[in-house]
Amino acid sequence: MNRLFKFFLPVVFLSIFVPSCVVQESPITGQKRAYAYSWDQEVQIGTDVDREIIREFGLYDDERIHNYFNEISKEILANSHMRRPGTADRFLETAFTFRVLDSPVVNAFALPGGFVYVTRGLMAHMNNEAQLAVVIGHEIGHVAARHASQRGLQQTIGSVIVLGGAILGQELLGLPGETILNLSSQAAGLIFLSHSRNHERESDRLGVEYAAKTGYVAAEGAAFFTRLKRISDRAGQSIPSLLSTHPDPGERERNIPRMAREWEEAGFEQTILNTEIYMQMLDGMVFGDNPRNGFREDQTYYHPELEFRFPIPQNWRMINQPTQVVLLSPEQDAVMILRIDSESSNARESIQSFLSANNIETEDQRATRSGNLTAYEANFMVQSDDQNLGVNVYALEYGGRVYRFINYTERGKFDTMKPRFAETTGGFRQLTDQRILNINPVRLSVRQIDRETRFRDLLPSTLPMNIDPEEVAIINQVYLDDTLPAGSYVKIPVQ
Repeated sequence: MNRLFKFFLPVVFLSIFVPSCVVQESPITGQKRAYAYSWDQEVQIGTDVDREIIREFGLYDDERIHNYFNEISKEILANSHMRRPGTADRFLETAFTFRVLDSPVVNAFALPGGFVYVTRGLMAHMNNEAQLAVVIGHEIGHVAARHASQRGLQQTIGSVIVLGGAILGQELLGLPGETILNLSSQAAGLIFLSHSRNHERESDRLGVEYAAKTGYVAAEGAAFFTRLKRISDRAGQSIPSLLSTHPDPGERERNIPRMAREWEEAGFEQTILNTEIYMQMLDGMVFGDNPRNGFREDQTYYHPELEFRFPIPQNWRMINQPTQVVLLSPEQDAVMILRIDSESSNARESIQSFLSANNIETEDQRATRSGNLTAYEANFMVQSDDQNLGVNVYALEYGGRVYRFINYTERGKFDTMKPRFAETTGGFRQLTDQRILNINPVRLSVRQIDRETRFRDLLPSTLPMNIDPEEVAIINQVYLDDTLPAGSYVKIPVQ
């Protein structure tokens, strides 16, 4: 897919900020070393990109969860290098921000300057507060060690492709390489930044230290990281995004308990699991993709909140994001992108503004319709030294909004793909099916079992939204044929 988009619009080479060499102390060691950015720059970078993260992914809409996560995180922060006697004032006075993102993908990451994120998907896969504490400590460790600033001296972020403000990158919160996102170059560079395995090992060490010093059973972190490998095995990937540059799960399974024991031997008692409290917090949490924000059923995309639907070509892949829907052909040689055009008042204006903004002239444009909806479209070719693309831009008016598709493929395949594009754009309709309009998200139902039971026997005969039993076993960190003792907590998706 990188080849396909290589010359559609300018290629941007970036490195988060233009790197310079700044000599400042490390919060970890107190010793001075070279960084790409000053601490003030790191804080500003994090502040700027945080706004984009919220806009792109959204915060999980549950104040109870956010307060809980924030409270735990601050306790762990208090035991980190960022809050210790003798630490430089610039670090002590930095306010940290902790957020739960509304994403089903299992991930956590940090931005420079004190911004730490976990997804609801990650929280759903944990079994107690101690596991969460180690992950929070790990991400605080990245900030304290100033890993992004260290990497800024060693590399520039690879090229990303800009398409009308969208970025084609490597990986973000678990989405694949062909995903297109509405992020600035700065934001994309930070999220696509891969820490070295040594940095990940250092953050593992710091995460265990911070959790242990807060009183958590830090060895629990190993169980969570090890279970993540099952997610990647199911997806046919080598390692999910959270682990892509991290140490091997087997290494963690050995090292995290060992490091936890060392802190225990040093006099730091580790007794906090808070399983019951954690499970109570998870009870009712949205699990998986929220269908209220759009979903696929068979060959149709539905958006209950915005009340529209459109057909998806056979075997095309769908990537649903808060600000857009992306469809990818099976051979990954064609793409359709749907967004709301909030700047235009009608379909014709939307197409004309797109052409003008991209300095494109074409006589192949016309008024058309999607059923009874007013629409307008334009076709044109984009040529470069070694890549020719055929592009169809299609806008329509519905529900007081203007929706715009950007559809394109290789020039030689454009005539073949145009009917596929037209099937989708021309099939955009009002959604009237009450079953779909009233659909609710899947949520976790947590209960404590009163007798010894095989996990498989705790599952209902049917699970919602194509969830399979193995997936439920994974979020419970068990296998289907494991026998659970009385008093165990289980998480079952219900709708």
